[in-house]
Amino acid sequence: MDFDPESVLFGPNATYIAELYSRYLDNPGSVDPSWGGFFSELREDGRAVLDELRGASWAPSGAKVIGGAIPQASVPQGGVTGAVAQAVGAENVRAAVLDSIRALMMVRVYRVRGHLIAKFDPLGLEGRDYHPELDPATYGFGEADMDRPIFIDYVLGLETATPREILRILKSTYCGHIGVEFMHIQEPEEKAWIQRRIEAIRNRTEFTDLGKQTILARLTEAEGFENFLNVKYTGTKRFGLDGGESMIPAMEQILKRGSQLGLKEVVLGMPHRGRLNVLTSIMEKPYTAMFAEFQGVSANPEDVQGSGDVKYHLGTSADRVFDGNMVHLSLTANPSHLEAVNPVVLGKVRAKQRQRGDKRRTEVMGLLLHGDAAFAGQGLVAETLGLSELKGYQTGGTIHFIVNNQIGFTTSPSYSRSSPYPSDVAKMIQAPIFHVNGDNPEAVVHVARIATEFRQEFKRDAIIDMVCYRRFGHNEADEPSFTQPIMYRTIAKHPSTRKLYADRLVEEGVISNDDAEGMVSEFRERLERSLESSKSFKPNKADWLEGKWKGLARQTGEEEHHDYDTAVPLETLKEVGLAISAEPKVIKAHSKIIRQLKAKRQMIESGEAIDWATGEALAFGTLLVEGSPVRLSGQDSGRGTFSQRHSVLVDQETEERYIPLNSIRAEQARYEVIDSPLSEASVLGFEYGFTLAEPNALVMWEGQFGDFANGAQVIIDQFISSAESKWLRFGALVMLLPHGYEGQGPEHSSARPERYLQLCAEDNMQVVNCTTPAQYFHVLRRQLRRNFRKPLIIFTPKSLLRHKACVSKLDEFGPGSRFFRVLPETEKLVADSKVRRVVMCTGKVYYDLLEARTEQGINDVAIVRVEQMYPWPKLAVERQLKRYPKADVVWCQEEPANMGAWTHVQTRLSYILQDLERKQAVAGYAGRSAAASPATGSFKKHTAQQAKLVEQALTWKLADLPRPFSRVTELGK
Repeated sequence: MDFDPESVLFGPNATYIAELYSRYLDNPGSVDPSWGGFFSELREDGRAVLDELRGASWAPSGAKVIGGAIPQASVPQGGVTGAVAQAVGAENVRAAVLDSIRALMMVRVYRVRGHLIAKFDPLGLEGRDYHPELDPATYGFGEADMDRPIFIDYVLGLETATPREILRILKSTYCGHIGVEFMHIQEPEEKAWIQRRIEAIRNRTEFTDLGKQTILARLTEAEGFENFLNVKYTGTKRFGLDGGESMIPAMEQILKRGSQLGLKEVVLGMPHRGRLNVLTSIMEKPYTAMFAEFQGVSANPEDVQGSGDVKYHLGTSADRVFDGNMVHLSLTANPSHLEAVNPVVLGKVRAKQRQRGDKRRTEVMGLLLHGDAAFAGQGLVAETLGLSELKGYQTGGTIHFIVNNQIGFTTSPSYSRSSPYPSDVAKMIQAPIFHVNGDNPEAVVHVARIATEFRQEFKRDAIIDMVCYRRFGHNEADEPSFTQPIMYRTIAKHPSTRKLYADRLVEEGVISNDDAEGMVSEFRERLERSLESSKSFKPNKADWLEGKWKGLARQTGEEEHHDYDTAVPLETLKEVGLAISAEPKVIKAHSKIIRQLKAKRQMIESGEAIDWATGEALAFGTLLVEGSPVRLSGQDSGRGTFSQRHSVLVDQETEERYIPLNSIRAEQARYEVIDSPLSEASVLGFEYGFTLAEPNALVMWEGQFGDFANGAQVIIDQFISSAESKWLRFGALVMLLPHGYEGQGPEHSSARPERYLQLCAEDNMQVVNCTTPAQYFHVLRRQLRRNFRKPLIIFTPKSLLRHKACVSKLDEFGPGSRFFRVLPETEKLVADSKVRRVVMCTGKVYYDLLEARTEQGINDVAIVRVEQMYPWPKLAVERQLKRYPKADVVWCQEEPANMGAWTHVQTRLSYILQDLERKQAVAGYAGRSAAASPATGSFKKHTAQQAKLVEQALTWKLADLPRPFSRVTELGK
């Protein structure tokens, strides 16, 4: 195990470490390599700060450092020992070296621990002034030693300094209103960059008078807006920013400094608190429009073209100009589910970077705002952070801004997290963390600038933890003193951030009292004018089909009335098929893979028996040669959970990866397939976000098994199924969910189709369960070959991947072919008028029914497959039932009655039967009875249940079929 010198850096070890350091100075090779590296880094620390101060590497400079001018010479002749000798005399070298190493140890520990005694809390309720590791006495410095010069080898930019001077610099740098955690970072360059950046300027920015006035103006607008709403709409929920107003000038700094460093677009995500302020101050939404929403002027769904949402969930976009640089801003709409928007934002950023060709990831960035309780408490935060350095999900770093109110609703931090800070989870990705007092807006703006520079320099996440407070309750009608009486007594007496900063600027002579009050009254008058104008305000037309969405339309009319051209010329199909089945020349593929490629090639050449994986590859490949990118993301998606896809081939000697789909033509779109981390919510959210920004790519998320999507239910409920209605935002994400009952137990059988069908309404998405490779091919291509975009849920097969009957002919992909929402009976039966039963089903159970019917020689039962369950294909179902006027109708499914499609189709089938004036008012049911668990864990019991439901569907009389929700049925015994 490697030894870590920093683990023993405390006072009692100082003498021992000084002895080691003395030996190192005489002969670096005489100490253990771990200590040698540590001592070398100590010396480089000082030189790095000196470099930063001079602006050039060891070049002569007249630059000034706090405490004096930087000398032009570097280390005197004779090295450090010689320097010490010059400073204190040869006879005292040993004592001086001991002083030096003790001082350097103290500096080192302040870099690591200084934040522990920093003054973050504007209320003064938390924090401490003392920590033993930060006490100079721990390092052997008593009061009598505090003014003795010590050689410190340009650490902190000084050649020599007294312990008192060293402490003054360390406390101002690491223990003031800013505390920095960065020593956990393992990349030396990143750690050294932060150290140089903050130590060279003692961790503060000297703002010009104009800069200070601008900060005050932003604070005045932020506070004034909240106060105005509080007066005009007393008690109305607005989740105000009161107490955290410094966030606004900080965001302005991020955008301004970012634009100077090449940033052209920022995608924002944030919770509801402070959102109205961001909408008006940062996104420049007119105050007139905001006040109109408070008055309900734009609450009519006809005005907003959807069901709408509350004000503090809505998003918008805007163009801002900073120093002549335009930055496009996009604030992503989000639900009340805190942190759920995080991966959605990152997916949008990734898509926009691809569109811009931003390979360095400098031009587009994500900016996420958080509450302290949510950042520490929501697992999706860690999931999203975990994507930051992965090849398929990298966005070049995100800036995270935590508005640390020191409370979550009514819960204090000591009850809501085990870690010292809400930001501690970010250490998992070695992100730098800047803690800052929200009542010092200059400090907040300062760290915002550093975080932006760090992100642009290293393409890594950076965290700002702004410690502030929430002046009112969780919402404006809440009474916070019920649960936090001490905190809220303190807040009631505490001046606002704007007032404190205005007083400071008056004291500095930057402005007068009249100037400060004038800014307040002028802004209030502006708001009054906007309020008056809001009474006649009319909302603009929604902008949801602009930019990349231009040319697309909103779906109108019955979906079933439209078919789409998804067929592909046979020549193109063969070109793609032969390209993806060719034995690769650039890698040594596995022998089993070569056999599979030969089998696939035989399918293409013969035009027969094309299996599921080949049909999928043909869909991907034809889209690629037509210029449409394809992105597939999920756990083990490259190979496929069931070893069926193999879209990434691996060299058996070098593990080099080869993707056949990217080698069809010289000019084609790119296929991107990513093996995701073991996370569902973050990855699904990421891919959904990608589709919000990119309507012209086929984007898919695949569950390892269909029920794995359970872990991402918030993304499905709050974004995928409802975003178009709530926020006027399209998304065309495809979810691939392996589903089917094969005796694998409760967890790997059902993809929970009932959950998706329950969410279906207003043509919000599509739900399909295809039974042939050709159907799967066409429904995938349909996503991009029509003029509107909808999410698509596909229940994909498992055992059917290799089922001999689940194949298609090449002609079924070619000219004249298309997707059929309902597949009719395909076998020769008795005359339609003599068919006694129509069994309707969806998915894999069709093949069980077909096999049993063939084995038993039944020829008077027709099997009709409902391939698209939503939008419900009423006309197509009706046409099939009309064919068999004397037949009764039974719905057959594998899932328990309270699951699967039964509750979705039951009423719809009844309406059709009534319209056809049949005697049978309700369709019969063949399937498992209602159950708490999706499937049995016993394979024997599964087999018996499966045989029984098939028997029911094909042979039982209608009157004898089970009642689906009875407590005991034949299937339940």
